[in-house]
Amino acid sequence: MKKSDALFLALSISVGALLSSCGGAGEKSENVQSEEAEAMEMQEEERASPLKTAEGEIGGKTITVQYGAPSVKGRVIWGDLEAYGEVWRTGANEATYLNFSDDVTVEGESLPAGKYSLFTIPNKEGDWTVIFNSEWNLEHGHYQYKEENDVLRVEVTPEWLDSNQEQLLITVEEPGIIVRWEKLKLPISIN
Repeated sequence: MKKSDALFLALSISVGALLSSCGGAGEKSENVQSEEAEAMEMQEEERASPLKTAEGEIGGKTITVQYGAPSVKGRVIWGDLEAYGEVWRTGANEATYLNFSDDVTVEGESLPAGKYSLFTIPNKEGDWTVIFNSEWNLEHGHYQYKEENDVLRVEVTPEWLDSNQEQLLITVEEPGIIVRWEKLKLPISIN
């Protein structure tokens, strides 16, 4: 169980017990709901790489992405923090995952509707490998990654920009999903 899930469960049990002892079992007051929301927000603020969600439509198909957003913080990212030729979880903490409402094509290859974790293999030169893996709910990202669960691997050409993207940003926009971090822009085509 994730630490965040354990904290939320403990908080929920405590609130439930409190409500039961006050005769309000089964009914949450607006005050209790507000306290729960505040606790969740505080927990997110404590994360070095906050949890982010992006959603959008490409060709009438809804795509949702959830990821931990690390920051550059003056570090050398490509070839150092994220080694060339090795699987990167394309985010921080738990695995980044995508949810596709409908079947899609990614870089011209078919991918059925559903949830997938997103991994990337950066390369010093040439295309990068983008991986969609069936094990989407990985608590420790690339440490639990298993190649045998790959559903699709595609090659994508990275773009290198002059401007710096301090915090990892993954957006759903034309041509599909765009990963931006440091000087990288990785446009993944989805139809």
